[in-house]
Amino acid sequence: MEQQFDDLYLVTRAQGGHVGAFEVLVERYQTRIYRVALRMLANPHDAQDAAQDAFVQAWKGLSGFRGDSAFSTWLYRIITNRCLKFLRDQPRTQPLADTHEAPASRPEELAEANARRDALRAAIAALRPEQRAALVLREFEGCTYEEIAAILAITVPAVKGRLHRARLELLGVMQPWT
Repeated sequence: MEQQFDDLYLVTRAQGGHVGAFEVLVERYQTRIYRVALRMLANPHDAQDAAQDAFVQAWKGLSGFRGDSAFSTWLYRIITNRCLKFLRDQPRTQPLADTHEAPASRPEELAEANARRDALRAAIAALRPEQRAALVLREFEGCTYEEIAAILAITVPAVKGRLHRARLELLGVMQPWT
């Protein structure tokens, strides 16, 4: 099955029992779902488990998908809820794995960039889970306020409030780095 098919067509086929259609959807969204989980949970192993659980839950609940929202929004809701549940059950945080090198022409610039990145990761990990979810979906995944509201099952003003508080906290923590 090719990537040219839209999500609704693939979902309809998968709801009819076509496993290959669901496999295309998994391939299409696995990187984004894992990335959300990694930014929410700050641990690659937990993120991988959460992403796998989210796709299993999506497969099992596919018959309940009515198409009221985009399939991607539905998946983001599943992974976000899965991560929030994990964070409630185990409220400890760990720094994200080092995945990108900061560009620098001198070693001291590289060291400072790495320290700044680590401080930001720690500050994001220290946010309340609800704030972190909104921040990750908006700043890292590029979701609109309306999409975030649908994913988190809250109002747009509540999304804006969570984002505002999260940004204020990050600004306060990152003040020494400016």
